[in-house]
Amino acid sequence: MKTMPSRIIAVKDEGKDRRTITILNKEVAEKAHPGQFIMVWIPGVDEIPMGISHIGREEISFTVHRIGEATNALYNKKVNEYIGVRGPYGRGFEEVNGKIIAIGGGTGIAPLMPLIRRLCEKSGNNVTVINGAKNVDEMIFKEELNELARLGKIRYMPATEDGSLGYKGLATTLLEETLKSGEIPNEIYVCGPEAMIKRVLEIALEKGLHIQASVERYMKCAIGICGSCTMDPIGVRVCVEGPVIPLETLAKITELGAYKRDSSGRKIKI
Repeated sequence: MKTMPSRIIAVKDEGKDRRTITILNKEVAEKAHPGQFIMVWIPGVDEIPMGISHIGREEISFTVHRIGEATNALYNKKVNEYIGVRGPYGRGFEEVNGKIIAIGGGTGIAPLMPLIRRLCEKSGNNVTVINGAKNVDEMIFKEELNELARLGKIRYMPATEDGSLGYKGLATTLLEETLKSGEIPNEIYVCGPEAMIKRVLEIALEKGLHIQASVERYMKCAIGICGSCTMDPIGVRVCVEGPVIPLETLAKITELGAYKRDSSGRKIKI
């Protein structure tokens, strides 16, 4: 796919060092599905993958956490500036109706948002959203999720490690407590740090539940050629077979939560 110049039409602060950037790109908006990602080119800096956090008719959004040179440059972009975009890429979420739990950790809630918005609009669905962060300042999308809860469209359960908002503790612990109440979801969707995804996988396997997890890996080509995002031992290409990976495949990936690779392919312990 070609890189398309895309104009920034909105920038919104979501939390400490986190912003949602909205761009005008009808071609991507018409093709995108919840869970897919785009490659974003910051001129003169780098090209990086970004999960899509909003899908509109002519616009899409992504949420950036500034932690390095590329994300810092992207974070500082202003309305009416241009960036390059190609995509959408990858496997998105398969929609399951019924009782649903979506659990996000940190900026991991962002790729879940298009799915949450879609599922909560369907009659008969019962959607619970667990949103975890270290503290209230780092929790994103809390205003929108609070509003959806106020309208009765979702059950919203924030969790912070320091107790500054909602449940005090890990989002995965809150998930375990929720399941202990006897609630049996038809599907669990998860995105966040790999230790969190691994724990959700363990819980699902213990209780006989099904999950879909959105996994993040270093990417270069985004089309399955370079191999930089493959995961051991079965060679899953996150950019093609993912980033959304179902339980059946996820359970076979031994590197999940153990290590990842840098730009040169070296293993880095998580």
